[in-house]
Amino acid sequence: MTLRPLAARDARAWRDARRRNAAWLAPWDATVPPGADARPSSFRALVRRLRKLARQGSTYPFALVVDGRFAGQVTVNNVVRGSAQFASVGYWLDRDFAGRGVMPTAVALVIDHCFTTAGLHRVEIAIRPENSNSLRVVEKLGMREVGYAPRFLHIDGAWRDHRIFAVTVEECPEGMLARLQGAGT
Repeated sequence: MTLRPLAARDARAWRDARRRNAAWLAPWDATVPPGADARPSSFRALVRRLRKLARQGSTYPFALVVDGRFAGQVTVNNVVRGSAQFASVGYWLDRDFAGRGVMPTAVALVIDHCFTTAGLHRVEIAIRPENSNSLRVVEKLGMREVGYAPRFLHIDGAWRDHRIFAVTVEECPEGMLARLQGAGT
């Protein structure tokens, strides 16, 4: 498994994965609420926008590659500096790779990157209560639930409730990957 910056060269594989998994991902996909700025019109525009935000230090988009195949994406969003030093993580996975422990490992690596390279203190993940696959990811990572946010994010065409999970650097001093591996998952 490899995590690397999302790049324009991922366009075909990204589109193919999204197309094949459209029905599986739709209930969990962020959507643009009425009156908000539209999403980028192409993958190239998306990558340009994400790279600009990455240069500003507010977003870190990663392509997830498994056995040489594009398998999904993990993105660190909403990086807040100053006294907060936190961010949120979102992700999606090609169904072909589900149930193999890929996403918990990928998220653990990204959290370790946040705590070391990016110097963050806290990472949060917001999950719809019905999303059993994502709930399993945070369970495997041992992340604690810190709250419930009614109508938190616009997902699948409506404002949806989310459970909020978080971890701080103090909670996994050896790193999140080491914590995951130590849990025997």
